[in-house]
Amino acid sequence: KFCLRTMAGIERPAMAALWPTLKGESVVLDVGANIGADASQLIDFALMGAAMARALYDLERPSVGLLNIGVEEVKGMEEVKDAGQILREYHLPNLNYHGFVEGDDLGRGTVDVVVTEGFSGNIALKTAEGTAKQIAEYLRSAMGRTLLARLGYLLAKSAFDHLREKMDPRKVNGAVMLGLNGIVIKSHGGTDAEGFAAAIAMGHDMAANEIIGRIASDLNYFGGIRSKEARSIAD
Repeated sequence: KFCLRTMAGIERPAMAALWPTLKGESVVLDVGANIGADASQLIDFALMGAAMARALYDLERPSVGLLNIGVEEVKGMEEVKDAGQILREYHLPNLNYHGFVEGDDLGRGTVDVVVTEGFSGNIALKTAEGTAKQIAEYLRSAMGRTLLARLGYLLAKSAFDHLREKMDPRKVNGAVMLGLNGIVIKSHGGTDAEGFAAAIAMGHDMAANEIIGRIASDLNYFGGIRSKEARSIAD
């Protein structure tokens, strides 16, 4: 942040990660760059996450949801409800605001982009990583418990290999720091060569799809709407 500086109009950068889902992948941010965020910052995260989803998945209007404790509009912290109201009212052309989503929507792939502040986002990320390891250990223990279980594993090996590949965190290694005047990728420190390769590929995709330009364009558009509204109120 101190070397590249934040982009014009961005108060705080956000760390965006790819999240495996039943439908493919979603972009989730912020997963640890900040603790807490106000409504304006959550809207910035939504704009940046939608720009990343468009760049990666060739979506015209990615669906965006705000992570909350319920889908009802009356639930949640004030900053989350305020951000939701603004996103709902503005009908932005480059994202489709879905509304609030809950924790179980992350794995379902209910929306293309899930927006939250970094404290809860990081907890969700670490919980998912830990749960995946726990399930893998349960399966490993169960498959080796008896001779019949080991035989069953051999018969279903291709299915288990497919499951292992789907749950492999190396495939989605490389969180993107969005909102800076440059491309920054954060890799998991405990990964291997395959994981680092995925992080490098992510950086290449961000550069090739001009993510910084996309974000700047969306921020300018949204800023123009807010300025026009402010002038109208003043008049």
